[in-house]
Amino acid sequence: EAGAIPPLINLLTSGTTDAKENAADALWNLAVDDDKNQVAILEAGAISPLVNLAFSGSDIAKEKAAATLKLLSKKIDETLSSRKRKRHSSSI
Repeated sequence: EAGAIPPLINLLTSGTTDAKENAADALWNLAVDDDKNQVAILEAGAISPLVNLAFSGSDIAKEKAAATLKLLSKKIDETLSSRKRKRHSSSI
């Protein structure tokens, strides 16, 4: 599953309209109830392409990108909080 993530992210920016919609939907499906895939998606750099698609894609692509971002938002918050704690503890 994780091996599919980078090509899906590439499709978010370089695919046809249908490919972009399907890629956003596939990322959502990979992320649902799967912390490891959520982390893999974030680490692979999906946020910026998803945000761009949510603003500039077709109506369907916008909806799917926004749903994927919403699903990933909790993991983003957890990741940022964890990084802040690590930085704080290493500076003490």
